[in-house]
Amino acid sequence: MADGEGVQVRRLLLRGARTVVSRCRDFTAEALADWGWIPAGSEEGKDRVEDVLLLVSEVVTNACLHAGGPEELVLRRGREGLRVEVADASPEPPLVRTPRSPSLPGGHGLMVLDRLAGAWGYEARGAGAAGKVVWLEVSLPARP
Repeated sequence: MADGEGVQVRRLLLRGARTVVSRCRDFTAEALADWGWIPAGSEEGKDRVEDVLLLVSEVVTNACLHAGGPEELVLRRGREGLRVEVADASPEPPLVRTPRSPSLPGGHGLMVLDRLAGAWGYEARGAGAAGKVVWLEVSLPARP
């Protein structure tokens, strides 16, 4: 989703932040509420919001565990949906593990992205910054 007409952007700087996963979830929930993603009386809309919060938790946790921590969370709301971007200082791409039993702990984050996000990937950070941005896209919830 490219920046353009009708795209709203929110940024949260995270360098050295504590309780980063809960901060990112709260920041995202507030943005989704402001953007009308939590429609009254719509279970599908509420479920979609929970999916987005889970996806944010997964990508932020992955940055904490495998990339030295996230540096920035960016939310981009466009006409069709939402793009979530988590920047970190590691150039290493996300590593998709071999599928394993859901009953075993850990190693399921990217499988959750595959299941719940419309698309996801990563790219090198621009403007000479070191590291990468892991992104995901989610469609807007259906209206009742």
